[in-house]
Amino acid sequence: MTAKSYLKTENGNPVLQVDCFNLGLTLDCGQSFRWVQTAENEWHGVAFAKPLTVRQSGNKIEFVGASAEDVEKIWIPYFDLERDYSALCERFKADKHLEKAVCECSGIRVLRQEPWEAICSFIISSNNNIPRIKGIIDRLCRLLGEPLGGDDYAFPSAERIAEAGIDALAPIRAGFRAKYIIDAAQKVANGEIDFEKIYTSTLEEGRDELIKIKGVGEKVAQCSLLYGFGKVDAFPVDVWVKRIMQEMYPDGLPECVNGVRGIAQQYLFHWRRTQ
Repeated sequence: MTAKSYLKTENGNPVLQVDCFNLGLTLDCGQSFRWVQTAENEWHGVAFAKPLTVRQSGNKIEFVGASAEDVEKIWIPYFDLERDYSALCERFKADKHLEKAVCECSGIRVLRQEPWEAICSFIISSNNNIPRIKGIIDRLCRLLGEPLGGDDYAFPSAERIAEAGIDALAPIRAGFRAKYIIDAAQKVANGEIDFEKIYTSTLEEGRDELIKIKGVGEKVAQCSLLYGFGKVDAFPVDVWVKRIMQEMYPDGLPECVNGVRGIAQQYLFHWRRTQ
């Protein structure tokens, strides 16, 4: 059965029963920067220009105020709820380090974000910490994003940012990253960065397309491919993952992660970072 087949309605809200999913770990493990915890087991954020409050009780996920259509078309893909993570985690347990990671960080899923937002967010993440990344992105959305009601704003399009220009970005206090944000926006807006090509390309070809953007190196490209284009074998290496590779996998990753290295990386990254 697919996630869609479990979609029900309770108290007027769509509800799904999902195994191997921890909402808090998924939204607070460094892969997305627009979610805020609003209560115990409750988070609020915006993706694809859709605000959402989402709650978890056991294996029940409640999408507050969302339509069933949006859950099916946006939120099930966004939270990667069609993938069998229980089977993946069993597969990962063939490796002693991953076994610890998936047991201690059970329920992390790799989000499938809007590609432009992922690219821009990980440009902002360069040499930065999570609170400051969140602050810059929040200010960017308030400055140039479409108001969605309440205190919610859409992530601004590449075209909107390119049109605004670098001087307009001063209030978001992005520092040296502002010129990279503008370069990315211009190249995406004018079609120089071809999203369809990246979707259908190999990891290497997708990386080569993304590093046309100033300030996009190997790590930002791999993050964009993993979190923005759904390429789950992309393998971003930051300081934490570099330590993991040196300490645990000096001879390379185990065979059990082949084809899904990005998902394994997310478990290892969060486990190692929170030890």
